[in-house]
Formats: sequence, C-alpha cells, structure tokens
Amino acid sequence: MGCSSCSTNKNGVPKGCKSNGNCGTGTCGSGNKLAVFDWLSNMTLPTGEAPFNIYEVRFKNGRKHFYKSNPKMRISMGDVVAVEGSPGHDIGIVSLAGELVKVQMKKRKVEQDSEDVKKIYRKATQKDIDVWQEARGRELETQRKGREIISKLGLKMKLSDVEFQGDGNKATFYYTADDRVDFRQLIRDLAGAFSIRVEMKQVGMRQEAARLGGVGSCGRELCCSTWLTDFRKVNTAAARYQQLSLNPLKLAGQCGKLKCCLNFELDSYLDALESFPKQDVVLKTEKGEAIFVKMDIFKKLLWYTYKEEKMKWFKLSLDQVTEIIELNEGNELGSPLEDYASEIEEEVEISFENVVGQDSLTRFDTPKKPRRNKRRRRNQNQKNNSNSNSNQKSPNNNSKKQAPKQGQKQKPRPKNTKQVNNQEKNSNQKTQQNKKRNPNRKPDNQNTPKNNNNNKQNSNQRRNNKRRNNNGNKNAKTNKQ
Repeated sequence: MGCSSCSTNKNGVPKGCKSNGNCGTGTCGSGNKLAVFDWLSNMTLPTGEAPFNIYEVRFKNGRKHFYKSNPKMRISMGDVVAVEGSPGHDIGIVSLAGELVKVQMKKRKVEQDSEDVKKIYRKATQKDIDVWQEARGRELETQRKGREIISKLGLKMKLSDVEFQGDGNKATFYYTADDRVDFRQLIRDLAGAFSIRVEMKQVGMRQEAARLGGVGSCGRELCCSTWLTDFRKVNTAAARYQQLSLNPLKLAGQCGKLKCCLNFELDSYLDALESFPKQDVVLKTEKGEAIFVKMDIFKKLLWYTYKEEKMKWFKLSLDQVTEIIELNEGNELGSPLEDYASEIEEEVEISFENVVGQDSLTRFDTPKKPRRNKRRRRNQNQKNNSNSNSNQKSPNNNSKKQAPKQGQKQKPRPKNTKQVNNQEKNSNQKTQQNKKRNPNRKPDNQNTPKNNNNNKQNSNQRRNNKRRNNNGNKNAKTNKQ
C-alpha cells in the first residue's frame, strides 16, 4: 500500500517522499524501515490457547515499542492505533502481532509484566489521524527554527531530527554531541517558541545514520536503516584480517565510524587463515633469511623477500612455505626462493579478442588536429626576421672591413633605387625649409673654397662659410663612395 506522497502526479510522474527509498511519512506498509514478514500469519493456534495480546507498534524512522491491548479488541498488522504516551496519547502502526512478538521480546530482553509495556487505547479514528498528520507536517519547520535557536545560543550540538507525538502536544528533539551540553535554556526557548512540551534525546552517530538513512559507497541503502537492528563493535583488526589498507576515508561510513559490513565476511576470512602460517615467521634458506611481505588468502599465495635484498619479492604458494617451515624445524635450510618461485606457473590472462568483428567505438569520431603553440610560431617568425636582417647587413659590414689591395681600384657599391629616391626627397624638403627661413641663403650642396687671407670678413659670413664647408665635405665623401 502506498501513501499520498508516494503516488504519482497528473502527468504520471511519481512524487516520492525523498527519504532515500524509504517511506518518510510512515504510512506505507512494505516500504518502511525494518519491515517484518509474519510467516506465522497463516498458522492457526492450538485449541484452547488464547492469542498473544502484546503487539509491536512502529513509529517514525523505525522506532518500535511493545504495547498491551484489551483481549476484546481485535487488532491486526497494519492497523493505526492510539497508544499511551507521556503525557497524552501517540499514534502508531502495528508492525507485528502473534507469536513472533514473543521472539522479539526475548531478543530485546523485555518481560511481559515490565513497566515498559504500555497500553493500547483504541484504534485511531479519522480525527486522530488528521491531528497526527498535521503534527508530522510541522516537523521540518520546527527542526529549522530549532537549529537557528541552537546557533544563537552557541551550543556545540547537532540537531538531527524532530518527532512530534500523535496528539501534537509534545515533540522529541534528537541531537548528537561530542561532550555534555547544558540545554536548560534551550528547552525554555523551544517551549516558548512552539508552545509544546520538549524532550531532548541524545543519540550516537550510528543511530543518527539509521534514522536519517542514505546510500553507502557500495551504491545500496545503508544497512542500519533497512535491515540491521543492532550495532556490533567494529575494530580495525577486522580490516587487518581481510588484508585491507587502514585508510580511514575508505573504512568509515556516513556516520564517521567503521563500516558495519567489515564484520559480515570476517568469519570466512578467519576460517581461511587457519591454514596460513603466522606473519612473523622467518624462512631460513641457503641464500639467507626471508621475511613476509603480503598474501592473497583465497588464491593461497604469499610473497617473501630477503632481509638483505628487500627490493625483490618472490611469490610462493602455501605448500612451498609450509615445506620450508618444516625443513627449518628440522634444522635444515631450504633452497633459495628463486627455485620455488620458478616452479609456480602463472596463469595467462585471456584478453578481449575481436571474434565477431566489432569495430572500435571511436570510428565515428573526427580526428583531432595537433595543437600548435602560438608562442612557438611567434618565436620562429622573430628568428626568421632577425636572420633576414642580418643577411642584408652582412655584405656592407664585410665591405668596410675588407681593405682594397694595392694596385686595385675599389668598385662602387650598388645603391638601391629606393634609398636614393628617399635621400633626394629628404634633401629637397630641407632646402625648401631653409629657403623659407633665409631666402638669401645659398644651398648646402654648393661647395665654397676656404678664404684664409680675408681676415676683414664679418663674423656672420665666417659662420656661414664654416657651415657650407662642412656640408660640402660630407657630400664629397658620399660622392666618392
């Protein structure tokens, strides 16, 4: 049977109650945590024996208690009942009835006449169910506001879950904490904020994970939230026996403790290790003493290495190791480990063979073009440009260095037409500018001889003659070249 939150929408899409595979509202019969199958339901009681009047009632997140009913009241599995609370009444679902309840009470060490076994008042009416569902709807908002109050008070505790009683007059706050917490002020604030009776209950990390649920590293739901009823101690010795690396990140579950599944296969490993020698046994051979490195339990293989040469390992079978140990007990040395390792036949692993003629999965993929670094391109271009410039400058430099031989005339250097045109344009521009400044001034290219005898010239004419002589000497040098 399914509840309203697990039904589908108008479009046919399932809603889901977002509790990692388990019912979050507690109204589904088969989808609940720690559901029980009554395999004695079809069995009739012997004649003259009355049915057992104690029932197991389930509440939120798999919380279960035993309740005693009136013999005149007919109750079966799946009925919603109103039970005794403290104070008021609570609403729960009958999860187990009949003779199996005796087995569960014996397992939990609960006697029939104990005070923990309370009463069942009646079957829940529609009004009781409406009040119960309304109270369950307030749990998320209460949890959110409760966390805000805890953060304001600065308490070192984590509020994991809130559970309202069926009549809505009381709420139980489940929390986890490393140390003792003084929450007297917290209870006053919570009671004033929600106008309810408040009960604080501390749970462990494993109980918190069992209540909240989740998915483990194996890809399945947590064992503690689905079928595991008790929490046994888990030690690191279980990991050592199974030859697992002592990595806390891999060995710890969502609760932060060691995984419960480390105990599941421990018995089979202990049975297999009975025939193996102890790891501190030293093998004495003709080449030297060998110590243990590691083992493969189910393949019955062991690895040993010499004390002096620890870099090289030798693979031996269990029978070979026992043979060496027997020889050592008789004060005899075994042969070197190389001889034993050569006797072991290694199995050839059969790789995949393309028998049917399948093509590769990447046959439709476009080949990727090789990426070329842009920086390399720039560096190559710069190198090429520098080489070309050096090649252009090298003949001029060599011509300057090489002096002409005696009796030979120096050949005139060929000039580029572009350079000549550029020089002519520059000289014409200079002459035009000089004319604008001094219209009576003569051009610079015109050579004037020195007049050393005329000492009566003005200082202005001497300056002009010096400038003209300097320009003339420069032009003469260029013409000779």
